[in-house]
Amino acid sequence: MPRLFASVLPIFFALLTWSLHLAPVSASEISIHYPQAGEVLQGQVTITGGSDIAAFVSAEISFAYASDPTNTWFVISTSNQPVVDGTLATWDTTTITDGVYTLRLRVYLTDGTSLDVTIPDLRLRNYTPIETATPTITPLVMAPLPSATPTATQNPTATPLPANPAALSAGDVYLNLGYGALAATLFFILFGLYVYFRRR
Repeated sequence: MPRLFASVLPIFFALLTWSLHLAPVSASEISIHYPQAGEVLQGQVTITGGSDIAAFVSAEISFAYASDPTNTWFVISTSNQPVVDGTLATWDTTTITDGVYTLRLRVYLTDGTSLDVTIPDLRLRNYTPIETATPTITPLVMAPLPSATPTATQNPTATPLPANPAALSAGDVYLNLGYGALAATLFFILFGLYVYFRRR
């Protein structure tokens, strides 16, 4: 019995190893955490994620122009060691022109296949301005101005000036002239009488 158990045990482990090797590996087991689609990138970009899967052989980080119909990929970095939630590569974006790019993590497996994870719509802006969202214009509500109430303005009433005691009317002038002429006539009459009586 022990001899039979000892001969079956290696076969059991061999079958277990073979079944693990044939177990399907899904793309969800590898990932890129940063950057994410739609982000603006500048300078040195640290690409983080994970590539630690059971059938791992090697990993490759590469990029492509988003509008390239030839599907040409340019390698950023390769690795023979799986990464568990860490740095996959450092991408120097200053060596390429600004534009929209796609990033890819490809993991090669022991059975000769590979798994890919891609991040589209990465905007490189080292030499061109970064687009800003168009601000939403909020219409201003103008409060009505208070209407002015017209106020009646009273015209000042002229106050009559007091009579000037030194003012002479035309009648006063003529009266004074008459008095003067009468006084002069009386003076000459009196003077004539004086001279007349003196000579006698």
